[in-house]
Amino acid sequence: MGNDHFSFTPFNFRGIQDGCSSVQGQVVAFPGKHVFFQEQIDSFSTSHGKGTQSYDAQIHLQQDVPKSDIQMFEEFSIDPALQMTQPFQEIVGLQNQEVASSELVNECNNKKVPQSSSLAYLELLSNYASRFKKLRVQDITDSNNSEAHVSRQDLSAEEIIRVAGARYVQFSAHWYDDYCMPLHPYASGLEVLSEEENRDVELAQFLLAAAERVSCQQFERASRLLLHCLFNSSPSGNPVQRVVFHFAQALQERIEKEAGSTTSMGCAKNLENELIQKLDTNIALTCHQKIPFNQVMQFTGVQAIVEHIASNSRIHVIDVDIRHGMQWTCLMQALVGRNEMKVELLKITAIGIVGQPNVEETGERLSSFAESLNLPFVYKRVYVTDMIEIKEQQFEIDDDETVAVYAPYVLRTMVSRPGCLENLMSVIRNIKPTIMMVSEVEADHNSSSFAIRFTEALFHYSAFFDCLETCLKDENRGRLATEAILSEGIRNIVAAEGRERTVRNVRIEVWRRFFARYRMVEIGFSESSLYQACLVAKGFASGRFCTLDTNGKCLIVGWKGTPLHSVSAWRFL
Repeated sequence: MGNDHFSFTPFNFRGIQDGCSSVQGQVVAFPGKHVFFQEQIDSFSTSHGKGTQSYDAQIHLQQDVPKSDIQMFEEFSIDPALQMTQPFQEIVGLQNQEVASSELVNECNNKKVPQSSSLAYLELLSNYASRFKKLRVQDITDSNNSEAHVSRQDLSAEEIIRVAGARYVQFSAHWYDDYCMPLHPYASGLEVLSEEENRDVELAQFLLAAAERVSCQQFERASRLLLHCLFNSSPSGNPVQRVVFHFAQALQERIEKEAGSTTSMGCAKNLENELIQKLDTNIALTCHQKIPFNQVMQFTGVQAIVEHIASNSRIHVIDVDIRHGMQWTCLMQALVGRNEMKVELLKITAIGIVGQPNVEETGERLSSFAESLNLPFVYKRVYVTDMIEIKEQQFEIDDDETVAVYAPYVLRTMVSRPGCLENLMSVIRNIKPTIMMVSEVEADHNSSSFAIRFTEALFHYSAFFDCLETCLKDENRGRLATEAILSEGIRNIVAAEGRERTVRNVRIEVWRRFFARYRMVEIGFSESSLYQACLVAKGFASGRFCTLDTNGKCLIVGWKGTPLHSVSAWRFL
């Protein structure tokens, strides 16, 4: 009966391990995503991290090249092409380790942020729209080539936004008023687009125009544009229409807040995270089965943990945000399959916020699963009302236990509350785990500049909505529930400022700077782990769109080339 609780696990951990014993030095083929664009100018992954190596067509398993001191210690606030402002006050070097963790946050107070000018917004949008890839010439500009119309494939939501950004910048000076587009907004260069795609590009242009007017505090004009956006979009339309709908709602809320007609969001609330915690278990399992991101990252993380505790028989895993605990079934399977060192005890300690509904339920399922494998297992719970209450003594770590810490998407929730983050990291350092696994959203949603934040979020969430359309096409409940969570994140990024802005995702470079203060070094992943991550992605029907990149020793998981998540492994010196 215990196995039935976790019958959703779609891959065999040991089977994949057994099939990967001879991957040293191999170049592993990875199914390439459809490339509608010819060449890469500056991949969007570049704006998410210096030195990113693309794995779109294949994964090259090779040794990392050390970065120069200049590369390691330069400012990581945002791509230099976009620096109209300085959105981060970040740590410049290891000599500044004593700087408070509040420097991870830009302005975590109620101070007003200067609005970007119209010119700055257009320059920013132009940089984002042009940095990805140029539209393939034979498919876009040669309207006389009938084969181009026959062989073309639909643009993704993010590609539609990209086209809209480029066209909006080109024709923004020709907008006659808030309702009239330029006479020929698409010209001959976009004749290959379908009628629906043309409508979506136009709709996205109206959203971009509204955002520009909001950034210039022209709220009346922005409101008129948003009426058009909301009338022509919906939460049940195609991915572009859904993205436009949620961003238009967030922009409208920002306008209403400026006018004083809406109440405060509340600085202590992180509604996005609350929705994740309350997500129905069956919906969560469905999404886990259909969307490749979590399984790719969880499997990579579990494999790294297994490799670093291979010589230990008493293992203690501390999960900072247990949720449904699906990844630990993989760990159990791997430990049971070990021949060199039998497990005397696996202990999992889950940190839970008082009232969090799934901590007890997850423990029962994991205990049942461990019993079915005859694996000695103990599940412990540490409840706090706030993460700032975490103390080392709560974890009851025995001297003969090897400790691993797993932090999935939880550190980002404390960026706006540096005291909590500082306390948690200090406790973890005192515990001295053998390995710490960190999964985070790979995006810059922490800038003080509204224009930067809006543009970054628009491209990021467009890729995510496109993923949900592909992976959850036949799972409407799961898609709607997931998009409700994403919508709350959009709302917080776009409509909130100061302490109300709790969704503050930052890129891996920023985390590296922060972790350096605690004398943490990045471990990286073995060639076998990367190969196995590739195999897991290939096991999904949509796996060809899941792209795996490296940024230093970190694994970046994306959708059609757009980075969305990062997973990294660390140890303390």
